[in-house]
Amino acid sequence: MRVMHARPARGAGRVVGTRVMGTLGAVALTAGLLSACGQEEPPTDAASSSSPAPTGSSSPAPSTPSAEPGTEEPGTDEPGTDQPGTDEPTPDESAGDGTDEGGDGTGQEPGDEASEDPGEDEKPEDGGTGQDEGDSTSDDNGDDKGDDEPEKPDHLQLGSSGERVGDLQQRLQDLGYFVTSVDGEFGSETQQAVFALQKAGGLYRDGVVGDVTLDAADRGVVPRAQTSSGKVLEIDIDRQLVLAVEDGRVVRVINASSGNGETYEAQGATYTAYTPRGSFAVYREVNRMHSSTLELGDMWRPKFFTGGIAVHGSASVPAFPASHGCVRVSNSAMNWIWDTWGAPSGTPVVVY
Repeated sequence: MRVMHARPARGAGRVVGTRVMGTLGAVALTAGLLSACGQEEPPTDAASSSSPAPTGSSSPAPSTPSAEPGTEEPGTDEPGTDQPGTDEPTPDESAGDGTDEGGDGTGQEPGDEASEDPGEDEKPEDGGTGQDEGDSTSDDNGDDKGDDEPEKPDHLQLGSSGERVGDLQQRLQDLGYFVTSVDGEFGSETQQAVFALQKAGGLYRDGVVGDVTLDAADRGVVPRAQTSSGKVLEIDIDRQLVLAVEDGRVVRVINASSGNGETYEAQGATYTAYTPRGSFAVYREVNRMHSSTLELGDMWRPKFFTGGIAVHGSASVPAFPASHGCVRVSNSAMNWIWDTWGAPSGTPVVVY
């Protein structure tokens, strides 16, 4: 009697991306990431309200995005990368194959047609060299020694480093995304730029660079300006981006986070976390860390453009709306707006 040996089930999935998403996590993040903006900031003269620029170590640390940048406006995102697989092969999955209902042929009558040619019964199912199933399984197990080691992911994400990261940073910088250093280290600044690229391309906003996001960078995906003349700070609410525009040309694309649309309580009153759309201008700027008059927290070097709503730096700029109404950008991006690009009082701000 010939014993048939069952092969253990095998499986290997290639990791091509990582998604970080969760409705409950998004709700918790939204509550914890609210910005320091208020609705009742009194307009004052720009010159009298500005204060000296901070020196030395007074500037906050560069932006550190939310740990779970997964919640998005429904219907606007397309998957760009895949969540690494977590299923392990189950050793006992094919255990039942070792005992078939008909046994190993002993149930056939001696005169059965299947027994007339014993050589046919000895042939492996794949028409191979005539090795029995035990030998074949043993060979496969020897060949599969490397399968036990997880396959290295080919995507890039926060914490990655190397030449590929440097190439990505250079490409993003060439396209105008806010990247100040091409150092081969995938830090928070690079993640912010990847968020912006994914938003501009209508991709899933997870900050992970897989094939789809790399393709968007290769194709040169960049948002178009809505204005055609002068220096304008454009704020795209739908895509959560801030654009520095000069005469219709986008010179910088910056990841942003605006009002999340929820209601909140402050000093006994109820407000809605709403960022108004329309044409405005910078009317007040504070060149230091500024505390909200509604006691909602601090904002770095804000430039107010309507009421208590400002563009300001923040240590937390997720890929989704999370503020009380202001428009958050990273601290380093806000420093660039102040120190390099300008945007003084009177600079047009167009929100759409």
